[in-house]
Amino acid sequence: MKIDISNFSERYIVRRMEKTDLADIYALCSQNSLYYQYCPPIVTEQSIIDDMRALPPNKGADDKYYLGYFDGEKLIAVMDFIMAYPDEKTAFIGFFMTEATVQNTGIGSRIIEDLCSYLKKIGLSGVRLGWVKGNPQAKHFWHKNSFTEIGVTYDTENYTVVVAQRIL
Repeated sequence: MKIDISNFSERYIVRRMEKTDLADIYALCSQNSLYYQYCPPIVTEQSIIDDMRALPPNKGADDKYYLGYFDGEKLIAVMDFIMAYPDEKTAFIGFFMTEATVQNTGIGSRIIEDLCSYLKKIGLSGVRLGWVKGNPQAKHFWHKNSFTEIGVTYDTENYTVVVAQRIL
């Protein structure tokens, strides 16, 4: 299914991020120390490059969108988005982070709401993601945005991920 990422937001410019954007992505991510307390290790330029390339099983690069959300020239959010995962009717958010100065302003929720609205319009039925168990900020944000736990967790070397989904 072809998607138009410019429709991911009604208010912000959305574009694919490239290696040339590493400094901006790093600046945004490195301000969010609480996230990395729960989800180590601390962000590095190499970890961003690795995230830009990471794919879930049986998915190709055509389904992956490592995106930046811009308010004018300012990067305000980063999202790792996988289309049609874990099934054809579901999208997956692998990572979403807003710039520290726009947190608790409703901007992150607006971005998620616009994304979900567009995905529903093109025929998807759900969005899935995970947060690190014990991270109160992440759990609160995703609950506020209508994501609920599906009863699945998985363990990594450093933490446990709680899988959640929003029905569109």
